[in-house]
Amino acid sequence: MTELKISMPIVDLDGIAHELGEAGRRVRVLWQEGESLAFVARGREYRSEFHINPSDEVMFMIRGQMNLHYRNPDGTEDVAVIPQGSSIYTRSGIPHSPRFPPDAFVLVIERLRRPGELDRFHWFCRKCDNFLHEEAVHVDDYRTDPVGKAYQRFFADVDARTCGECGDVMPAG
Repeated sequence: MTELKISMPIVDLDGIAHELGEAGRRVRVLWQEGESLAFVARGREYRSEFHINPSDEVMFMIRGQMNLHYRNPDGTEDVAVIPQGSSIYTRSGIPHSPRFPPDAFVLVIERLRRPGELDRFHWFCRKCDNFLHEEAVHVDDYRTDPVGKAYQRFFADVDARTCGECGDVMPAG
């Protein structure tokens, strides 16, 4: 009789943060199994979009501090400051923009996407806050860097970056 082994990964978060920093990589997926997705992400030099996740997510700051910009139902923007060693729960559907420097690292745990669910990325004018553009994608494998690909499409399209209200053009990347 063959004995089945249960996989219960134990991860060295500090070690993974160090590895990502040394290699200059942005994300390391820890697992995508069952209904669970977990990854460690390094901060970006620049992040301007708001992510609308179809699942709840929990973020834990391994190293550094995050300013989590989010939009309220009335469209106003607020910022939650998450210091190192702290965690935040973000409910599904809340437009949020995690902003933290490249020497900071976060653990993110969320539900894998179900068939037909879309992650949406929204950009707003930096001058007048008018809605600029939406990218919507089905994320079936987080290792493919869906945020990076949405950014590439947005920044390659000058029409998407041009505000229809005030005419300001968001700089490319």
